[in-house]
Amino acid sequence: MADDRLITALDVHTLEDMKRLVTTLGDRVSFYKVGMELFYSAGPDTVRYLKDQGKHVFLDLKVHDIPNTAAQSIRALTRLGADLMTLHGTGGKAMMRAAADAVAEEAAKLNIARPKLLAVTILTSMDEAAWQEIGGKDTVANAVLNLARLAKEAGIDGTVSSPHEAKEIRALNGPDFLIVTPGIRPSFAAANDQKRITTPAQALRDGASHLVIGRPITQAADPVVAADKILEEIQEVHA
Repeated sequence: MADDRLITALDVHTLEDMKRLVTTLGDRVSFYKVGMELFYSAGPDTVRYLKDQGKHVFLDLKVHDIPNTAAQSIRALTRLGADLMTLHGTGGKAMMRAAADAVAEEAAKLNIARPKLLAVTILTSMDEAAWQEIGGKDTVANAVLNLARLAKEAGIDGTVSSPHEAKEIRALNGPDFLIVTPGIRPSFAAANDQKRITTPAQALRDGASHLVIGRPITQAADPVVAADKILEEIQEVHA
């Protein structure tokens, strides 16, 4: 039943809660996101546990610093064996290039599969008003496309972007570029604090390669039923 296009965000903050949820969802979920809340609370054991369970891991820590510091941080995280990792595209091309080089070198040294890097473009909680508040001079959509272009030029494997920009990024960066989209809300779920959202099937049709879905599953009265409903929506769109 699992579909690697679904990444379930582990919106919990203890190792025990994570294990309970992973056990509950069983074989229907093959890919999990470990974000800041969980990683900062429970540490690297979160990733190790998921890999021991045969799961794919999206480690979403959004590294953002000067190129050397970002590269060394990414190098250290590579050792955990996650499948996807993030850094902020707004750190610039030099930072992204340094990180891309570091992850390739470290994976080769350890003789492990190279984790793929994703550049975070503009957070899905931000709308045009919030973007302009922090000095955005262009539209959110144009800023996202510029960051996606820079990411590909820097050797980054994909972006984390709103589903509303997926179609344009796919056209810009081609079929092999990863587009991981948060802000996905199935028809039965509330929007919460996400502003730029869409449904699972629509996001895939627009070019997304992976969908990050957290609260509609993790905070559902029955996470198994919620995950099954989402998988049904996803499987309407052939991979």
